[in-house]
Amino acid sequence: MSKNGRVLVAMSGGVDSSVAAILLMEQGYEVIGLTMKTWDYETSGSSKKETGCCSLDSINDARNIAVDLGFHHNILDIREEFGDYVIDYFTDEYMIGRTPNPCVLCNTHIKWEALLKRADKLGCDFIATGHYANINEKSGRYFISKGKDLNKDQSYALWGISQKNLSRTIFPLGSLEKDEIKKIALDRGYDNLVKKSESYEICFVPDNDYRSFLKKRVSNIDKVIKKGDFITEDGQTVGTHQGYPFYTIGQRKGLGLALGYPIYVTNIDVEKNTVTVGTFDELKRNGMYVDKLNFMKYDKIDGRLDAYTKIRYNDSGNPSVIEKVGDTMKVYFGAGVNAITPGQAAVFYEDNDVIGGGWIMSSFNQNKIKRDSNTLIKND
Repeated sequence: MSKNGRVLVAMSGGVDSSVAAILLMEQGYEVIGLTMKTWDYETSGSSKKETGCCSLDSINDARNIAVDLGFHHNILDIREEFGDYVIDYFTDEYMIGRTPNPCVLCNTHIKWEALLKRADKLGCDFIATGHYANINEKSGRYFISKGKDLNKDQSYALWGISQKNLSRTIFPLGSLEKDEIKKIALDRGYDNLVKKSESYEICFVPDNDYRSFLKKRVSNIDKVIKKGDFITEDGQTVGTHQGYPFYTIGQRKGLGLALGYPIYVTNIDVEKNTVTVGTFDELKRNGMYVDKLNFMKYDKIDGRLDAYTKIRYNDSGNPSVIEKVGDTMKVYFGAGVNAITPGQAAVFYEDNDVIGGGWIMSSFNQNKIKRDSNTLIKND
């Protein structure tokens, strides 16, 4: 038995998860590797050559690392569970006019639960992944903090993990930058890992064409979803859209409209079957409602709290005040932010620590919000 216990490491065959396993072994853990098969190309309907974390090559790469380092490796087929939950959710969200974030949902409801279930069967004390993030504990609360490499930080995608699951999770790469991780791989003789390309696409839409995916996934979509009007913020009809699921808030390209100035999708109204377009300034909103909350750093929030709020993965965050209203969070942005998109995740930060997060329900403009002594407040 190792001095630090047994840990189940999620391995994709890439440099990050492989170095995570290497570091844990060197720290004295007994490592078991696990690669999850979440999807296949037959399911996705993609014509793209199979690549990425679920390809046969990636699974073999993960197994080869395990064999070379002398620890056991397992493959877990969760395609049915993944498809029923994540892919159905992805499709359903677009069909009701929202823009889903399947990676966050997968982390919260599929990967962590699947990892811990298998960890228990294998007698593992912990699970570990190659995410760029840190885990801290204070006053009995576990919470995610940003990773050292802010350009690779993945804390945004991890806000939904429960306290129970966080308490058994290790992020070996949280205190490292990407260049340091590559050097570790090179120093251990794994040049092939450093040379591998990284994928930033949705795993089950590898060609990044979600519109084609929807058309293949939803039977008779052309009969279910009708063309409708493009309208301006003041209600003027300026063109015909091809079906509201094929658009997202903030979209500029592919609209097929020429109004003489740059235009963006600012709103999608499913009931009226309209897609509203406007200028960049008209895209801005100064507030939003967020539901299905998960708190990390604090078990609850009373009153209002200053926070930085991210509304998408590559968002640097915006000064805000968050206020718990019933089961939802009302978020105020003093200067406003662009392209608040229902269906995406909103994550609240205090410095580098994740307070919590949830799913964006809707946005609003409320002119009674101002900045006072560096704090956003609402004039009641």
